[in-house]
Amino acid sequence: MTGIKTTAERKRGLGAIFATLALALCIVVTAPPAEAKTSDLFGYKATPYSGLKPFPKWRKVLATYKDRPGDCVSGKYNRCAHQKWVALIDEWRSLPKDEQLNKVNRHMNLFRYILDPVNWGVRDYWEIPKEFFARFGDCEDYAIVKYFTLRALGWSAKDMKIVVLQDVNLGIAHAILVVKYKGKDLVLDNQIGQVVDATRIRHYRPIYSVNELGWWRHKP
Repeated sequence: MTGIKTTAERKRGLGAIFATLALALCIVVTAPPAEAKTSDLFGYKATPYSGLKPFPKWRKVLATYKDRPGDCVSGKYNRCAHQKWVALIDEWRSLPKDEQLNKVNRHMNLFRYILDPVNWGVRDYWEIPKEFFARFGDCEDYAIVKYFTLRALGWSAKDMKIVVLQDVNLGIAHAILVVKYKGKDLVLDNQIGQVVDATRIRHYRPIYSVNELGWWRHKP
């Protein structure tokens, strides 16, 4: 299913994650930097930190993402899409890695965009895959389901980050998945149909990023 996302919708829905952005910007960093090299993303330095204490929504996702979807019952949410997802993972497993990236990005972008206040009645909610397939989602939910699809296909967590950022063109918050592949940072974005090299994008200002291993603060 597809959905048309207006600028107004994105401003209302993606603006909801500003509470999370504020958390990342205002927290006192107590964990020592992880043993990882500082790197650039969209021209910003990424400083690594260990631990995920500042990100309760992401920690909940990590703890529950394998929850069973329930029976595939016609007309009940979209549970059948979750079973199709499992089948697609098996189908995509033998594909070359670059083709896997394209398949995952295109397929997940087909699902309808829905604002968290409309979908969940809260300002910001991070979904696990079964919730995304049952009720669709907004920007970070696309990034999350792409992340776990690639993990199921054998991609390493250390090569992927969910990046929360500011879209300076639209003046809104946004979230994407960035995958390190062949020395490049590749962007999987629900607003872009193709997988693109991060160096081609000039209007994103990263704030923080997370994966299973830790998090990064991005600064000019």
